This record gives sequence, structure tokens and C-alpha cells, in this order.
Amino acid sequence: MTTRKRPPGPSKGPRRPLDQAPGRKDGRDQARGAGRAPERAPVAERPAARGPERAADRVADRPADRPAARPAAREDRPNSRPPKRLADAGPASGRADRPGARPAAPGKARSPASRPGPRATTTPPEPARGRVRDTADALWLFGTHAVLAALANPNRRCRQLLLTEGAAETLAPRLDALLARAAVAAEQVEREVIDRLLPPGSVHQGVALRCQPLEEPDLAEACTPAEGESGVVVVLDQVTDPHNVGAVLRSAAAFGARAVIVTERHAPAATGTLAKAASGALDIVPLIRATNLARALDDLARLGYWRVGLDGKAGQTLSQVDTSGNVVLVLGAEGAGLRRLTAERCDHVARLPIRAEMESLNVSNAAAVALYEIARGRGD
Repeated sequence: MTTRKRPPGPSKGPRRPLDQAPGRKDGRDQARGAGRAPERAPVAERPAARGPERAADRVADRPADRPAARPAAREDRPNSRPPKRLADAGPASGRADRPGARPAAPGKARSPASRPGPRATTTPPEPARGRVRDTADALWLFGTHAVLAALANPNRRCRQLLLTEGAAETLAPRLDALLARAAVAAEQVEREVIDRLLPPGSVHQGVALRCQPLEEPDLAEACTPAEGESGVVVVLDQVTDPHNVGAVLRSAAAFGARAVIVTERHAPAATGTLAKAASGALDIVPLIRATNLARALDDLARLGYWRVGLDGKAGQTLSQVDTSGNVVLVLGAEGAGLRRLTAERCDHVARLPIRAEMESLNVSNAAAVALYEIARGRGD
């Protein structure tokens, strides 16, 4: 940016006050003095800086030719909202009466009604006397065999039984004693009512039972063989299909296995679908979940079991393995087979003698064939 300079003019010399000017003045000097603005007072003579004072005093000190300033205080304006006062808002946060508490910041005061108080603890109402309060994890079992087995199981807590007219007539001879033991009454409903309570496509045969899940038994308690008994335990390594797990439970119940063990993760829950596939075996054979399957196999070995894993690539067949004692039959998921740590825990690895055209069997079919071969080898 360029700066414009004033052209030099004649020097005027030191400026003197008018009252000390020489007596001889020409018209040019008088005209210059008449148009000159009054000089400022020296710094020493200036009035001190004004402190906080009222607006009326400042207006009175101003020259009359200057317009009046706007009101300094908000309350002097007409039609304006009055300022918020802390005194009108009540105590800021309830902490000012405590020693050493900081005062609340202006504009952040809260009324006593808006202050957060201690969290209220509510006690759920007690259930009516004579009634058992249902829990959130209750499930529906359906199908004739699954429902009848649940009603016959003393460890199963039953809540509600729904029957269609046809199912009530068919099951009447067997229901009287079971309903008395389970302490539950049968309710006759239309088939559509049961359809709405179950997953789509469920084959319920006109009967559904609302009950609590079974308590999971301890591994040592369920698998410890009795004196002079040769026990069999089935272990499933990450088998995820509920129909397969239910079918394995059914085969285990048919051949007298003591328990079926699945993994905590990558295994289906004990739902109505699994119970229907098990055809009542869920209430006959204990279903145990193991957090660490390798450690569970070690625990079974300490209980006196020989661990036999099924693998289609094994060099020996199951009939060539001695299965006369306590045996753990270990099966892997379809396709993946046994995991490395699971296979390392097995004392023997065997295969089923199937034709080369078929790579493998369904896990539930393999379990049924293997359990039959173990029972046949013992002469059962």
C-alpha cells in the first residue's frame, strides 16, 4: 500500500497562545486564530478516569450539544426482561451450606425439584401366595414325546400345559398321573393358539408345555460310573445344529449313555426345537456344557474313561479298539471334524467302516452307529 505525503509548506514556527500574541496582528493572523479549534488541556489537567457511577451523573456532565447516550443498565430499558437474580432461584446445588463448598456459578442454579437425589431402590412385589412366579428364561416344549418326558421328570418345573381337543383325547390315559405329579392343570385351546406361541413350522402335535430349563448337573456327578458298570459318555466338539444334538441325545438314551457333553460356545441351547428332535431324551440323558473341552476330557480320564475319537482318516476301525471298559466317544462337527487339541486328548482315533464313495456320515448317524458298535462289542 502506498502512502501519500503532504507537500512541504512554509514553517509556521512555534505555536503561541492567543493571549500572548504580539500586539501587531494583521487580518490573516486574526482569521487564522478565529478558525482554530481550542487546544486540549495538558495531561496533568485532564480529569481522572471515571469510576462506576450512575447514568444520570454521566449525562449531566456531557455537553448539551451531544446526544444522550443509551442507558447503561438493562433494567433502564423499556419492555425488557428483568435480569435473573440468584436470590430468586433458590439454592444453587444444595452444597453451599457445606463447609469448604464452592459457590455455584451464576446462571447454573437448579431448583430443589430438579436436583438429582439418591437413586430410589424398588423392591419387586412378592408373588401371590400359592403361585410360583415365572422367570424370564421359561421355554415352550412341544411334541408328544418331549412333553410327556418333561411331565415325568421330577427335576422339571412345569408351568402351563396347552392341549387341543384331539390331543386331549389321545393322551388322556397317560396324562392323569403325570399332571398330578407335575402339579399343573391342562388347558384345552384351539390349534391356532399353540401355533402363535411356537416358532413357525413347529410340529407340535397339538400339545405344548411351558416350563423352566433343567439345572445343569456337575460333570463328575453325572459321569462317575457306578460300581461294576461300564459307562459311555458322548462328547460333541462344536456341533451347532440343534436337530443333530437332539438326535445324538436320542441315540444316547437308546444305548444307555450316561451323559452328552457339548461346548459352552458353538453349541445350540436346550430349546423346544432341540427337545423335539431328542424325542424326550433331553429329560432322560443329562446335557452338560463344558467351557474348556480339552480340560473336560482330562477330567473324564481321571474318572477312568478311555477316550476314543472318530475320524474318517484313522488307520483302524472302531471294532478294532477295545471298548469294553468306560468309553468316551468323541465326535467333531461335520466338515471340520475334531479340532487339534481335542484329537490330542484322545487315547485312540478310529473310523467307521463305510464305503469309499461316501466321505462321511451325518454326525448324529455316526453317533448312532458308533454307540451300537460299542454295545455290540460288550454283548449288550
